[in-house]
Amino acid sequence: MAMPAQKRDSVPNEDVRVIAITSGKGGVGKTHIAANLACILSEMGKRVLVLDADAGLANIDIILGLKPKYNLHHVLTGEKTMSEVIVSGPAGINILPAASGIQEMTNLSRGQKITLLDELNALSEDIDLMLIDTAAGIAGNVMYFNMAAKEIVVVVSPEPTSMTDAYALIKVLYKAYGEKRFMLLVNMVKNADEARRVYRRLSSTTEHFLDVFIDYLGYIPQDRSVREAILQQRPLVEIYPSSPASRSLFSVAEKLCREQPESYGGGGLKFFWNATINRNHG
Repeated sequence: MAMPAQKRDSVPNEDVRVIAITSGKGGVGKTHIAANLACILSEMGKRVLVLDADAGLANIDIILGLKPKYNLHHVLTGEKTMSEVIVSGPAGINILPAASGIQEMTNLSRGQKITLLDELNALSEDIDLMLIDTAAGIAGNVMYFNMAAKEIVVVVSPEPTSMTDAYALIKVLYKAYGEKRFMLLVNMVKNADEARRVYRRLSSTTEHFLDVFIDYLGYIPQDRSVREAILQQRPLVEIYPSSPASRSLFSVAEKLCREQPESYGGGGLKFFWNATINRNHG
């Protein structure tokens, strides 16, 4: 189907802002955060596309109560175009569903990456911002989708294993791909003090061993409303907009909009995806 109409007129847009939402460990709430941030940003007037890039455990459509007929696999096999696969979500967001459980999708070929690049580039005039919900860990596709983004948000929880895995993710992105800037979002914490401790611990470790900069994006507190929203398969910020987690998500979205990255300089989506393909394949 065609890209759904948004709240404001579609205008040509050369510089699509691409943000990866990623994590070193699963179970830290990354997909829930991506879905809700997308809804908030759309309500703020942004034309948002969410790319579910977790081919192994695609679930952003489940979180939002959607039942897409087609997915990314149909695009990469040439059966469908991107616009035919994209589905409309709450708050006017658009979602490109992943192909859950299809083994070949966990390691895209060069040809598949080029197909994906071409299809996404064709949509660049219809969106302002793309959120990439990556898989967790340090597998090849996770690295590829992170490096396809201009900005990388690493989601971490206070669990020691989550912090260790977040450090491993940052280390690989720095050592193998030269990435030096990250944003850290701390989820499922008791309070702001605990979130700051997590940030300081991870930031001090990376500064000591790696030449990277980590910006503190904020935190999301433990909140029973999150589980309720997931069970209802609806965005938290839609049904519980005054909950502690929703208020924090609004703050995070405002900070993302307030702190715009430097100019892309290379021409929207195509520059970054081409650069990634060339870096990975020579």
